Amino acid sequence: QVQLVESGGGLVQPGGSLKLSCAPSISIFTFSTINWYRQSPGKQRELVVSSPRTGSRIYADSVKGRFTFSRDNIKNIVYLQMSNLPPADTAVYYCNARDGRAGSVDAYWGQGTQVTVSS
Repeated sequence: QVQLVESGGGLVQPGGSLKLSCAPSISIFTFSTINWYRQSPGKQRELVVSSPRTGSRIYADSVKGRFTFSRDNIKNIVYLQMSNLPPADTAVYYCNARDGRAGSVDAYWGQGTQVTVSS
């Protein structure tokens, strides 16, 4: 099975920064879209950023200007750089990818990494 492994979460103080990683078990070039989602207790899952293979990356208004999606094609890793973090950014962050291979309707999810912003 295709797996996505997130890492990089942890506890940071308000105003701090954190960089999350997503390491897929297959090439990132097989995906039509790579996304980061997050979910806080009692809230619905929220799309943080969507990065289609074609077209521009789209960020949620709440993170625009503070979060940056990037990828390392050599290491086959996707990143989410998070800056100037307020407590409201506390959530479990999930990497998500849609399979772009012909005939596939699959999407994949990582198990999530906890980000806690607190003093």
